[in-house]
This record gives sequence, structure tokens and C-alpha cells, in this order.
Amino acid sequence: MNPTIRLPPKLIPVFQGKARYRGAYGGRGSGKTRSFATMAAVHGARCAQANRPGVILCAREFMNSLDESSFAEVKAAIEADAFLSTWYDIGKKYIRTVDGKVEFTFSGMRHNIDSLKSKARILLCWIDEAEPVSEIAWRKLVPTVREHESEIWVTWNPERKNSPTHLRFRCDAPDGAKIVELNWRDNPKFPDVLEQERLNDFTKRPDHYPHIWEGEFVTVNEGAYFAKAISVARSENRIGHVAGDPLMTTRAIWDIGGTGAKADACAIWIAQFVGREIRWLDYYEAQGQPLATHVTWLRENGYGSAMCVLPHDGATNDRVHDVSYESALGQAGFEVQVIANQGTGAAMKRVEAARRLFPSMWFNEDKCSAGLDAIGWYHEKRDDERGIGLGPNHDWASHGADSFGLGAVAYEMPQGKSKEPKFERRKVI
Repeated sequence: MNPTIRLPPKLIPVFQGKARYRGAYGGRGSGKTRSFATMAAVHGARCAQANRPGVILCAREFMNSLDESSFAEVKAAIEADAFLSTWYDIGKKYIRTVDGKVEFTFSGMRHNIDSLKSKARILLCWIDEAEPVSEIAWRKLVPTVREHESEIWVTWNPERKNSPTHLRFRCDAPDGAKIVELNWRDNPKFPDVLEQERLNDFTKRPDHYPHIWEGEFVTVNEGAYFAKAISVARSENRIGHVAGDPLMTTRAIWDIGGTGAKADACAIWIAQFVGREIRWLDYYEAQGQPLATHVTWLRENGYGSAMCVLPHDGATNDRVHDVSYESALGQAGFEVQVIANQGTGAAMKRVEAARRLFPSMWFNEDKCSAGLDAIGWYHEKRDDERGIGLGPNHDWASHGADSFGLGAVAYEMPQGKSKEPKFERRKVI
């Protein structure tokens, strides 16, 4: 079987020879999704011809129906090629080789990752739109694809430099992986209609153009609560190198997480209130780890004497161990402040406090980059059918944004010549 398949030239080496991992990342209009859909069909036909029955699994992080899957792309790729069309039987809800040996299946990973383990004989797993796939999902998926000479393909549009997909496949790519960057200029079939869209974004949305078309990371999400404020801070050089003052109180401002694979992440901003400035010095985030892990990070990074600022649930005892974050941190030697419950609309109250104080904020870009990514992404969840906002969207960014907003709530403008804002402080013993 030697069909003639036309690919963007940069993708040809990706599909030559053997490899466990193949992939491409980049911006819009690169042709990577259609190319990988086509090659998935080629792979399936080759397996059928070689009498290797099994499944080609096409997965995405989010998929609630077949309409949200790669089904349409695979179907279109097969129907566009006269040779591939002879190999496949395509129905409204299925794609399989005419001999029935190889079948495509489509699945979402967010709520079905454990069920993927039951998929029999996965010959190829292609994860499209892989940017939001969690590290836990990757750890579970990879050993599931275990047939002899089975492969894992990954395509994604980068958003965050600390995303598990970026860290796994770009920063520390598996040995022998064939993964390339692919953007609009690498697509010989880049259509005129997209060229006009690209030029429009270049002139009218310059803040978003690098991500949309050049495959760069998101710096601010359109509609994000702090997007404009971050852009202004950059223009005023308030994001760069910021040093702490050894004579001033350092605060570790928390959003409390939990333990376990499905727990919310724990986020901590390190800040100092210096005169009329809020200096954000460092940022930490971890998922599923016990309190001791977070305390160790504080101590190992020089924040062992920081005042821990907690949300109101920091005073609530854990159901299992009957101990609160407030008491546990106090026993570990930290001074603790718990911010009172702000009641209904607390999330938006934190947003408004942070917006109001943003002109007085300075950020250490190197150490706070992940936190800046979070607040640059944090945005409203909307009901498009009714045209209304539903409040802050609870996603990966909300933990960093919540602790950031809590720091703004905790802040009080200095009075007179006082160098430190005034707090009601209490030592927990």
C-alpha cells in the first residue's frame, strides 16, 4: 500500500520511519489537524492490510458529543482521497475499514480517562486539541496504549508554558519523538479567506495575533478580567525584575486546594506591601499534594517566616483529620491571618479589589510567570444563548486568580507615614 498523500513539507519527516510519538503544535491555519486526520486514516488502512486488527482512538480533553470530536475531520480526510475512500466504510456514527479489522473510536478524556483503559488493542491514539490535557490524564493514558508498535500522536495550539502537554512534549520530549512546530506559513494550501482573517487580527488584535497565528503562548485572554490591566502594567514596566525588601513583612496568600487526583489545585502568591505598592515576588501552584508539601516549598524558597493569609475556609476543620489550615500552619510556626467570608459574590469582590489596586502592583516576571498566566486567562463564564454573564469561570486559572484577589482584599492603604499597611493580626498556637 503506497498512497500518495500531500502534506505540509515540515510534516514529512514527522511521518517517516518508526516512532512512538509524533506531533505538531502551532497556530491557526497550519493544516495540522487535517494532516493528522489523513495520516490516521492511512495508518488504519496499513494496519488492516497487515492484518493488525484494533482501534484507532481519537481523543480530546473535552468531548460531550460526536460533533465535538475529530470525527468530521477524519471523515472529510478520507472522502477527499480517492485511494482512502476505497478502504473505509463510513456511517453517521462510525468509521471503520471495509474488512472490519480497524475501527475509529472517539472519546473525551476529562470524564472518561479511566474507561479508556478498557479499549481493546489501541493501535494508535491521536490526541487533538491537547493543550488542556492534565498530567494525571497523560500518566493514565500513555500506558493504556501498549500494543506492539502502537503510537501516540499529539496536536495542539500552545497556550501556557507550564501546561502538562508543553512540559511533556516540548520541554522534555520523549526520546525519539518526532514533533515539530507548524504555523500558517508552513501550509502550502493556506486559503485566501484565512489570509484575510490573519491580516485583520494582525492590525486590529495585535495582543492576540502571536497566539492565534504564530503558535505563541497566551499572554492575556480576550475578555479576561485583568487583560487590560496587565497590558498597562507591561507598558509601564511594572512587570520585570522586582526585589523583596528584607525589612518588610512577607505574605504567603493562599487559595486552599485538596489532596487526590481530582482535587482543586493549591495556589500561593508571595507578596509584600511596601508603602503604596503591592509587590508580587513569587508564585506556587500544586495539585493533589498534602499541606506538608506546600510548607516545604515555603521554607525551601526562603518564606519560612511569611505571614500566611488564608481564605475564610482556612479556619474550617478537615473532616478526616479534624484540623484546619489555620491551626496546622500555626503549629508549623507561621503567623496566620484568615480573611472573613465575603458572602454572596465573593469571587467578583476579589476581582474588583484587584482591579482597583492594579495600578499599584509590581510583578517579578521570572518567578510569577505562571501566576501571570493564570490572571491573564481568568475570565467570565457566559451563557451565549441568553447573552448573560455567569460570574468567573472555574477552570485551571481560578485558583491563582482567587489567591491573587484575596491578596488585594487583604491589603489596606497605608495611613500617614506608616510604611506597612495595618492588619488585625493573630498568632495561632
